[in-house]
Amino acid sequence: MASGLKSSTLELLKRFNRAFPQFYEQFVSSEIQLQNLRLAYRLYKTRRAVIELKPEGSKSALHFAYRNQSFLLSDIFGVLAAYGLTIHGLSLYGQIRPPMLVFIKLLVSRGSKALTEKTAENVCRAIREALGGRFEVEEMLAVEFNLDTGLEQVQTEFYVDPVFHLPALVIEADNQPGLFYKVMYAIWQEDLLVVNANLLVWRGRTRLILYLLGPNESLIPEYLGHKIAEGVRQRLLGKQSI
Repeated sequence: MASGLKSSTLELLKRFNRAFPQFYEQFVSSEIQLQNLRLAYRLYKTRRAVIELKPEGSKSALHFAYRNQSFLLSDIFGVLAAYGLTIHGLSLYGQIRPPMLVFIKLLVSRGSKALTEKTAENVCRAIREALGGRFEVEEMLAVEFNLDTGLEQVQTEFYVDPVFHLPALVIEADNQPGLFYKVMYAIWQEDLLVVNANLLVWRGRTRLILYLLGPNESLIPEYLGHKIAEGVRQRLLGKQSI
């Protein structure tokens, strides 16, 4: 827990953290905990999603905060794919109790460079429009990608994490255009809620570990988790409609 804070702020932070999974306070830095608390306060004051894109070294950092819903990641990654952005890093922290907020940071680039101010503005506007149902992500992506084409060399695995005490889905596939969008679209089709995520890109392969809640924000029993993992794999291979 962060030191040097007012006792009232510490108490507020403790109450805020109770809505996250058990590991949140132990494994997430005090700096990020405070940043998420500030973002939650902005959400409370504005009643609008927080969407910001700012330069961070040679890349740009997208910060996003809103109430977690199964379609969010599909919309966000769809917009990023539509603008031809490369994803270098992902951190995601979602609450498992009301108000079920989610806080996301994505490191992105375009042409191996940080986004221009104009492009950043357009991306933020497109994400907001997508969330409001006024930007048809799938229609725009269909111009760039064949969304019916499956991914190659897809592996999926389901397990219940013994440390985080959450259902987890591992997805590994060859790097290819539209990968993240197709993964998140498949997750949405299964009506799953992502509450934490780890990303590793290595030697042409992308490995995602997604910690999940099931429909109606419920825990996923192991027998159902294995069925979900195979269902997601079949969708990504193009053997079910994406």
